[in-house]
Amino acid sequence: MNRGDFQKLTQERLRDAEALLQTQRYSGAYYLCGYVIECALKACIAKRTQRFDFPLERRAIDAIYTHDLTTLFKSAGLEKARDEDMKNDEELKVYWAVLKQWTEASRYGLYDQKRAQDIYQAITDEKHGVLQWISRRW
Repeated sequence: MNRGDFQKLTQERLRDAEALLQTQRYSGAYYLCGYVIECALKACIAKRTQRFDFPLERRAIDAIYTHDLTTLFKSAGLEKARDEDMKNDEELKVYWAVLKQWTEASRYGLYDQKRAQDIYQAITDEKHGVLQWISRRW
């Protein structure tokens, strides 16, 4: 997959999450919201690679073939910028706190409407949302 594929997949998963919210399938919507951000971060990581680079060392590969959003932020080179921007944007900080509760194991969870809508808002808020923040850098 390449950067464009991950960008398209980000939008596709976002539409899937919206459809699930509209049909009151909150657990699925919650889970997909985390994958939206995972795909967006992987688009940022893809942007940093060069076509003819030698394969990364094993540690670097493990850090990008993960579902851990904190690790992906770091691998995308966005951790410092995110932390700096959160100092000046309280809503982004709150949204990141909501989002970082998501893990790959969320697929086994049962989530209510509030949790699903909270994470969806955290990623989609037009001014302060995490996806908005990431997409300015992908």
